[in-house]
Amino acid sequence: MKTDKNGKCILIGAGDLTVGQIPRSNEDFVIVVDGGLGYCEFLGIEPDLILGDFDSVTDGERQALESIETQCPEKVIRLKPEKDDTDMLYAIKYALERGYREFRIYAATGGRFDHTLANIQCLLYLKNHDAVGYLMDGNGMILALQNESVAFRENMEGYVSLFSLGKKAEGVTIKGLKYELENATISNDFPIGISNEFIGKKAEVSVENGELVCMISYPS
Repeated sequence: MKTDKNGKCILIGAGDLTVGQIPRSNEDFVIVVDGGLGYCEFLGIEPDLILGDFDSVTDGERQALESIETQCPEKVIRLKPEKDDTDMLYAIKYALERGYREFRIYAATGGRFDHTLANIQCLLYLKNHDAVGYLMDGNGMILALQNESVAFRENMEGYVSLFSLGKKAEGVTIKGLKYELENATISNDFPIGISNEFIGKKAEVSVENGELVCMISYPS
């Protein structure tokens, strides 16, 4: 029987790393995904698990991986390049099976746009499996909403953009931001939800029927 863990699962991908450190507790489980291995020394992180097909690692990272695999073979999972799951999705499934329900995903944006889009879809995968995830970035973060509400503190600053992940998201209400909506429909062919702003108030975004991706950009 799967039990929920107290700690978070922290995933480090091979995209652009825009943070200098990653907050974590002793209960957190850290998975480095493929080329994210190259960030470990800079971040001062000792991963609990390293997995991927390792098609994006450098020669130096490959040597480091082989050394880790020799000393602690249980810390490395090698995947075949020909597979249905992305490396990130495989890592998410691995952690879900072990009871983790909260995910912080770093270095998952930037670089190839198809990888960024795939990682956004992974947020919805987590929603559909009783979990929650955030794509973390030094310049902002990305989260998914599915038939739910999310609240923001009054001291938040920056921009908020909302996009429908399906054909349409119904019953969208926005309160406490510069541009408010009440029971509106956002479709995937009209970007009306882009570049809203925090204005020093407690804010809330909700969707009654459908899925939204919420992108928060911090002020530079």
